[in-house]
Amino acid sequence: MKVKVIPVLEDNYMYLVIEERTREAVAVDVAVPKRLLEIVGRERVSLTTVLTTHHHWDHARGNAELARLLPGLVVLGADERICALTRRLAHGEELRFGAIHVRCLLTPGHTLGHMSYFLWEEECLDPPAVFSGDALSVAGCGSRLEGTVQQMYQSLVETLGTLPPETQRDEDDVPTVPATLGEELLYNPFLRVAEESVRKFTGKAAPADVLDVLCRERASFERAAEPLQPQARALLALQWGLLSTPRQK
Repeated sequence: MKVKVIPVLEDNYMYLVIEERTREAVAVDVAVPKRLLEIVGRERVSLTTVLTTHHHWDHARGNAELARLLPGLVVLGADERICALTRRLAHGEELRFGAIHVRCLLTPGHTLGHMSYFLWEEECLDPPAVFSGDALSVAGCGSRLEGTVQQMYQSLVETLGTLPPETQRDEDDVPTVPATLGEELLYNPFLRVAEESVRKFTGKAAPADVLDVLCRERASFERAAEPLQPQARALLALQWGLLSTPRQK
């Protein structure tokens, strides 16, 4: 299994997962389809499927154009709001692309229909990978925009947090700090809500309540930061051929 990381927009990534024996490829979170197709051509692979974590434009905006350019393309996800969706996935469903196994993990919190994808190959020395969209990031997590804090806690700690510690985002062409889940469990406060030091900081005892306080503290910090000016946002959207709709993160 080979993973190509494709930086797009300001701070987002698309992914191209390649089954090296069959040369079949699966894309994750297509925002800029023409950029993705450049990599597909360079790698000389056949792109058959798109896995979308959630419906926000910076993760799904490119689905419709990509489907138009590649007739027969399958677009999968867990939310009917995902652009060009061909089939809705269920929690725990497993997919197969050659030797690559995919387990679909519903991880609501950022959005109610947020799906993360856990990939591995049997009898392979390479560690598994998880594509967690905006549910979990390096040293952080996405804002809770839909659902309850209990759902978000279950997604982060009970679903993603229990994957094998060697699970990583990618090991090839990493454009930012790479991380394994084991490392995240050491320093990501949103995964450490049961630890005494984090509970003391929030003044709460129940893990879900601790998470709620951390999310509100993070939101207050972000509001205090200088926002991206509308002109700069519009220029960025024009550069990537996207709408200038403010992004939800």
